[in-house]
Amino acid sequence: MTHIFAHRGSAGTHPENTMASFIEAARVQADGIELDVQLSRDGVVVVIHDETVNRTTDGTGWVGQMTYRQLRKLNANYKFKQYGFCPIPSLQEVLEWAQHTSLLINIELKNNLVPYERLEEKTIELVEQYRLASRVIFSSFNHESMATCHQLAPHIETALLYMEKLHQPWDYAHTLHALALHPYHRAVDRLFVEAAHANQLLIRPFTINKEEQMKTMFQYEVDGIFTDFPEKAQNIREKNASITLNRSVSFFENVVALCFVFDRGAK
Repeated sequence: MTHIFAHRGSAGTHPENTMASFIEAARVQADGIELDVQLSRDGVVVVIHDETVNRTTDGTGWVGQMTYRQLRKLNANYKFKQYGFCPIPSLQEVLEWAQHTSLLINIELKNNLVPYERLEEKTIELVEQYRLASRVIFSSFNHESMATCHQLAPHIETALLYMEKLHQPWDYAHTLHALALHPYHRAVDRLFVEAAHANQLLIRPFTINKEEQMKTMFQYEVDGIFTDFPEKAQNIREKNASITLNRSVSFFENVVALCFVFDRGAK
């Protein structure tokens, strides 16, 4: 089954990377959530996508140049003003909540532009503190960071994010001990998925928001998708499963009917 990961929570309907967005993802029964982590100036692992707060909050400035207390004063409700004040959560806050759910948790380390010192160690410490290692996936465009995560915590899955098509990326992934590839969806086709699976790699493309894209990825049998609209994806996955089941039943019925005809002919 293709897992549905709510990208930055239910970011198409709620303020991204906020508790409101993650809670909505759980409500609509997404299989997992995806979130982004960086470090505040005083070393707190915080959940926010951009390296600055400009786009998603009512403040300005670099995340890494602000203390956690300063970041918490900002309203991260982005374009969803109807949800009132939505603070930037810490990773600890999210994990404390998530431990009481069955959600998978994809944690993207946002250290490809800003080299946050000890981001990997601090993130791993929190995951271990809440005993969530079996439900966590680390991912990043910074593949060196994924190698570091594997060295520090080889029991936690790592995945490589990338944008363009790559030649036999499974060979490269194996050198970093990554268990999954998280490519931009335009780099994915059926043959690629089959080849990756043949090389024991999981495939979870991003960001799948259009209905036709969702249907295509479900047909490809990718291992997961990241979407801003987890409820819509759930509905489409259910319809897709129902169609597949009906086709299987119809095929089975036809085979039984043919066997009956042949059997009567033989008599």
